[in-house]
Amino acid sequence: MSLPYERTFVGQLEQRLCEANPLIQVLVGPRQVGKTTGVRQLLTRFSGRHHYANADDQLVSDRTWLLAQWQQALLLGDGSLLVIDEIQKIANWSDTIKALWDQQPHRLRVVLLGSSSLQIQTGLTESLAGRFELTRIHHWCFSELQAAFDYDLERYLRYGGYPGAVAFEPDWDRWYAYLKDAIVEAVIGKDILQNRKVAKPALFRQAFEIMCRYPAQEISYTKLLGQLQDSGNTDLVKYYLELYEGAFLIFSLEKYAAKGWLTRTSSPKILPACPALHTMTAGPNALDDPERRGRVFELAVGAELRQLPGELFYWREKNAEVDFVYRHQNRLYAIEVKSGRKKSTKGLGAFSQHFVDARSVIVTPDNFALLSADPAKFLAML
Repeated sequence: MSLPYERTFVGQLEQRLCEANPLIQVLVGPRQVGKTTGVRQLLTRFSGRHHYANADDQLVSDRTWLLAQWQQALLLGDGSLLVIDEIQKIANWSDTIKALWDQQPHRLRVVLLGSSSLQIQTGLTESLAGRFELTRIHHWCFSELQAAFDYDLERYLRYGGYPGAVAFEPDWDRWYAYLKDAIVEAVIGKDILQNRKVAKPALFRQAFEIMCRYPAQEISYTKLLGQLQDSGNTDLVKYYLELYEGAFLIFSLEKYAAKGWLTRTSSPKILPACPALHTMTAGPNALDDPERRGRVFELAVGAELRQLPGELFYWREKNAEVDFVYRHQNRLYAIEVKSGRKKSTKGLGAFSQHFVDARSVIVTPDNFALLSADPAKFLAML
């Protein structure tokens, strides 16, 4: 029997934990993408002593329970590894971890993770500044699903993102129910609405459905607001996008400009976090439309680029546009996505006239697998 597929973050986390005095390692990312599975894979080969505890296993998880887990790890000896899963289930967990860490810094190697990344990130900013290192775990990309489940591009554009849904793909209704109930509603109902002030939950859910139907499309806040069955202002839409981004469901890109203040006044380009979220809202036959299929392929490229360090934008000047602009370490890439749908081809040239140091990159279905396998290497080769 073959071993379960191991995602790249597992090796990265192992490397950090083997350093002399690592900071607290915190894993954040979407639900159902293998955070717990990856940590368990690491523990099976971790050379030192370790203690794993899951706050979800307890009827009452409070500061006393967390203190007991910390002490149990200490009894294993200095340098032991303590892993706390579902850390967000513990009230005031960040204050407790801060106090324990500050009393005896670096005596333990500590990993924290949980299903609600929105709650975890809030706790980090409130109490643990300077004490942690964040690892963002993204949706499964094309190369991972290809290696683990023999995906081709067509299958990825239709279903890609969540490995737990793979078994349900032959039955649309079951696949849809899994995405809706186990992932989307869990994020909206538990992670967001129970922990953030949202005056009209029904409107908030409607906004998710609308945004997912605009994959890789630039759309004004006013137009988005106009499709919601309620009155409001553009700040409401911006707030909704902020919440969905923090929960790893929908991202928005700003327009690239040399002057930063211009990006903040631009219309956003909407990126559902993976193709599966678009399919869930648009239906099983969405890819039959060539125009929409091209948009979903552009979304897939954007999802890969978002996993890189650095900043991702789009660019438009009158009728000239560039699908993605990637900036990292003083390097600028203008990235055009070619999928067969009709679109203007003058964007790269116009962008290069404005930003002469930018490197032009064209991504097609033929070279997409190379991009997915190692996006940084792909860009460095061009």
